[in-house]
Amino acid sequence: MSATLVAKDLAAGHGERTLFSGLDLVVAPGDVVGLVGANGAGKSTLLRLLAGLDAPQAGSVSLSPPTATVGHLPQEPERRPGESVAAFLARRTGVGAAQAAMDEAAGRLAAGAPGADDAYAGALERWLDLGGADLDERSAEVAADLRLDVSLAQPMTTLSGGQAARAGLAALLLSRFDVFLLDEPTNDLDLDGLARLERFVQQLRAGTVLVSHDREFLARTVDRVVELDLAQQLVRVVGGGYDAYLEEREVQRRHAREEYEEYADTRAGLEARARSQRAWMEKGVKNARRKATDNDKIGRKFRAESTEKQAAKARQTERRIERLEVVEEPRKEWELRMSIAAAPRAGAVVATLRQAAVRRGGFAFGPVDLQLDWADRVAVTGPNGAGKSTLLALLLGRLAPDSGAASLGPGVVVGEVDQARALFGGPEPLLEAFAAAVPDAATAEVRTLLAKFGLGAAHVLRPAAQLSPGERTRAALALLQGRGVNLLVLDEPTNHLDLPAIEQLEQALASYPGTLLLVTHDRRMLEAVATTRRWHVADGRVREG
Repeated sequence: MSATLVAKDLAAGHGERTLFSGLDLVVAPGDVVGLVGANGAGKSTLLRLLAGLDAPQAGSVSLSPPTATVGHLPQEPERRPGESVAAFLARRTGVGAAQAAMDEAAGRLAAGAPGADDAYAGALERWLDLGGADLDERSAEVAADLRLDVSLAQPMTTLSGGQAARAGLAALLLSRFDVFLLDEPTNDLDLDGLARLERFVQQLRAGTVLVSHDREFLARTVDRVVELDLAQQLVRVVGGGYDAYLEEREVQRRHAREEYEEYADTRAGLEARARSQRAWMEKGVKNARRKATDNDKIGRKFRAESTEKQAAKARQTERRIERLEVVEEPRKEWELRMSIAAAPRAGAVVATLRQAAVRRGGFAFGPVDLQLDWADRVAVTGPNGAGKSTLLALLLGRLAPDSGAASLGPGVVVGEVDQARALFGGPEPLLEAFAAAVPDAATAEVRTLLAKFGLGAAHVLRPAAQLSPGERTRAALALLQGRGVNLLVLDEPTNHLDLPAIEQLEQALASYPGTLLLVTHDRRMLEAVATTRRWHVADGRVREG
């Protein structure tokens, strides 16, 4: 079914805090709209409004036809206890809910309830449209194609991170919605998964709105960009794709800065002239008073006229200042200032693996020989399930090899984003959770450090678990700076960081002097961050180069 989603004059916020207003958007069949903006700008909120899950503060959302199906796939897919992979796929594709509705309608039909036949016909049509008739067969095929080598009856909670990512991708590839709303669909996908997702989105006939922090994915898929600018309280819509948006954004920022500087220079010049004119007027008045007894009537008249002329000029200049059209100064973007080098330098050798091997069930890693030296900057790549996490665990001493040896050098202070994120998942306020991790820091120091990472007064008193994934990632980066590290391990850091923060993280890493292990599938980050070595992990083996 072809469907069009229309949002008119949409507004949303939290309490008195407005996220966006006056948002108009039409998503026609085949459209792919990229939704960008800083964390907390309201991207996920907008997707929920478009999905009909929340009510807007103002405006409306409509579907044409009203019976069209909308698939909202949020980030961090919930793994429910006891839910099998098959049930997860049914839930994420909408088939599970359609099946339940059809079963309910069948029960009413069997009971002879009035109107039950029409209800059942509608429920059956929806179930068929969503692909319920052959979901089991298609699920098996897609799982095999994605190398999701688990039984579809297996509980989702028993899957590894890589397997769960492939299950999430499988659910998307199996979906047959009329409109797709995708919140961070690229999270945790390896390069093969990204390529499959790109092809899926490119070939969709349905309208799509997606949120992603993967810049290369955006560049390859979207044909329009909607930016939610929380700082300026603006909604910008740019056609022509993501790269066109970047160019337009740069032009707009430059013009806004130029317009403000022209206004500021003009106003400053007029104010300086007004001050000079007032000073001359005051000097004229003083002279007139001093020479008030002067019998020279011509001189007194001349001085009075000069004073009046200066006063008139001053008033004229002040009116020009009042008539100036005010141009607000563009708010400066939040800048990440990372300096994670507080810990003393480690020795020349940071970590070594000597014929290190690990065996877990049917998975074998190694044997591997590696040496990580001081100030090495290593990019670690490879498909999900290849052994990247095992490699990191061996290098950092979290996992002992079954054979061979692994050692961490003296003086190494490890900072790892994934571990730090876990500290901010409880009910206590962020300020309290962070202060507990750096007990020697004063409260004022903690607030200042968090503010440097874009976490201000509106964030620090909120329960840590209520922060967005991106905000928790920034808190984790702040913690690394607060503790001081000399071996920085970034495991898929772009998964939950917003685009401005990713760009600023890349700039910050350029001046980081310690040892860096960067695990990422973000193609633009791999190009932007200077590395000295690259390790590619595949099938339990590590290849350098």
